[in-house]
Amino acid sequence: MMADPFEVRMRFTAQLQHLNASVTSSQKAAHYALKYKDMDEDLHSCILEQLERNNMNNRANILYFIEHFCEMATKEGHLPYVRMIQRDIFRVVDSVAPADGSGAANVKHVRRVLNGLQSKEILSGETIAEIDAGLKERETHPAHLDLEAEEEEEVGSKSKTGTPRGPKVNGIRVDKRQIEQRIEEDRERNKRLRESMWTVRGGDSDEHRKFWDETSDIGEDDFLAANEELMERNQMVGVI
Repeated sequence: MMADPFEVRMRFTAQLQHLNASVTSSQKAAHYALKYKDMDEDLHSCILEQLERNNMNNRANILYFIEHFCEMATKEGHLPYVRMIQRDIFRVVDSVAPADGSGAANVKHVRRVLNGLQSKEILSGETIAEIDAGLKERETHPAHLDLEAEEEEEVGSKSKTGTPRGPKVNGIRVDKRQIEQRIEEDRERNKRLRESMWTVRGGDSDEHRKFWDETSDIGEDDFLAANEELMERNQMVGVI
């Protein structure tokens, strides 16, 4: 009995909306999409739609899902999914880290995923360089969240219901729960990345050294920056 296309689309959309920092959630969604690969164009459109409709936390989760998805699709030999991501990668990046600066906090995550896609030979070095040139402007965009200014504005401020408000980004109120969720998810990703680095450092083979060289762009400097960002977010949650 053939699956109902509408039901498949709705279930896949729900999985994308509930992605988190765990690899398991990404793998589950990827397996589902590969199970219904005869609907690849329709399911790919779901990915693009959810990237444009969800909050910045969800967009980052979907971005990491895309990396796992492309890797699994390549191993299973279903390259149409990979080709569609390659075709729409600029649209993906524009959704996760918009040019208006509202996704400046996602720029580091975009770079990590792009490096991963390049190491898996899914994206070319030329494509990465072109995207990175635009990311530099978005990372320093004046619309990036100014924690000190926003905290001064929001300390002691409450909504009509008496509930403390979150800070604003580009005039949009950010829910405190989204901030806390992002802190936890970043912590989980950094933990996995650190474990991966320890594994690589623990080996003496040429393959391990080659892998370390290829991933040097997300080395200790990146961890220091991530830790600083995490401290800022923890301070913000404590003030709100």
